[in-house]
Amino acid sequence: MTTLSEQAQRHLWMHFTRLGSFADHEVPVITRGEGCYVYDQHGKRYLDGLSGLFTVQVGHGRTELAEAARAQSETLGYFPVWSFAHEPAITLATRLAEYAPGDLNRVFFTPTGGDAVETAIKMARQYWKLRGQHGKTKVISRYLAYHGTSLGALALTGVPSIKTPFEPLMPGAIKVQTPYRYRCNDCMNQGACTLRCADDLALRIEMEGPDSIAAVFMEPVQNTGGAFTPPEGYWARVREICDEYDILLVSDEVISAFGRFGEMFGSLRYGYQPDMITFAKGVTSGYAALGGVMISDRLAEPFLNDTTTFLQGQTFGAHPVSCAVANANLDIFEREDICGHVRTNEGRFKQLIEGLRDIPLVGDVRGDGYFLAIELVTDQAGRGYFSAEQAEWLLRGHLSPRLYDAGLICRADDRGEPVITLSPPLVAGDEEFDFIERTLRTALTDASREFAAREGR
Repeated sequence: MTTLSEQAQRHLWMHFTRLGSFADHEVPVITRGEGCYVYDQHGKRYLDGLSGLFTVQVGHGRTELAEAARAQSETLGYFPVWSFAHEPAITLATRLAEYAPGDLNRVFFTPTGGDAVETAIKMARQYWKLRGQHGKTKVISRYLAYHGTSLGALALTGVPSIKTPFEPLMPGAIKVQTPYRYRCNDCMNQGACTLRCADDLALRIEMEGPDSIAAVFMEPVQNTGGAFTPPEGYWARVREICDEYDILLVSDEVISAFGRFGEMFGSLRYGYQPDMITFAKGVTSGYAALGGVMISDRLAEPFLNDTTTFLQGQTFGAHPVSCAVANANLDIFEREDICGHVRTNEGRFKQLIEGLRDIPLVGDVRGDGYFLAIELVTDQAGRGYFSAEQAEWLLRGHLSPRLYDAGLICRADDRGEPVITLSPPLVAGDEEFDFIERTLRTALTDASREFAAREGR
């Protein structure tokens, strides 16, 4: 009889995975989770330092979330919200409106975060057509940013390596600078941030023509490239630019919402008012698939005419079981003060990871809340870049397997410069932080030594 790993290798097409990499070793099979930890088919325990995929906010194995799914399945397992409503979706939409900033009082539920981004693109385009401004169709996003894999969301995505196999994509997707302070050519020699990255948005709007731009899509903290946090005044300037040119601001919070930065929404942490918020992941802590778009009253207004329909919908949008799980998840947030826990503990987490700067390969440590990244460099003084061959050895030949063997699941990524991304469950505390720091220190120290030997230093 074949093992689960062998069956996975033969039949399961894993996402964003080099399938050929399992030719000489088994596929890891995760069998269960408990708190901040998961276990594989051999019973080995791993600290889930990525919350699955920035998702499992309240930790693994929460029986109350499983119970919510069971109870809802027995009552109403499925019904669409196409001209109907059901209690789990109504309750959840009401709660989310109470959490959201400003007048974001309406929720369009989707099955996933990528669907939420796609929905926001379509809503922005139809909104402007209803307003009589048919030319406003283009969308702006940032270099390196990841917004999803559907063809519309992929057009917003600024990572060339995952776009080119599927081109041509949706036209009219424009890119602007990322607030990448560690390698900012504009401000590196100025001694302070000039907000040139924010002003680049205004320059591109002028270049394209404001009457052609529907919306700007940005994450509160950009994931790809390594936890790019906004400089002081950045979001105020972006909001000012969008208002000046009459362009919608969409805050993509598929990762940033639901406590990751100590607030229910990342836009609350950084003090700006979006016109739409896209979300998913943490709304259910990953126990069921659900995403959505928070929409301001201003955007909803032209759709309230009784002859107007937003021409979007999905079979599994607002699935009653997923909404019931989300409501139970929010109950945990409120009962255990998950956001307060993050605010209380983020300082120690950051301090421990900052301490890794004494390792030669560590160039920068950045991020907020329970979302940090370590950028790796060939030399600290010169902020040296890795070649593609060096990055392949460092991330996939050395760090990833050694961290995994040591029992830490995190992300070693080079869609920008090589970074290690950390995003533990929001219930993590000192025990988990200490383990992450010790494991990274050992792996990075060994990598620094081996890299120096490889390069003849």
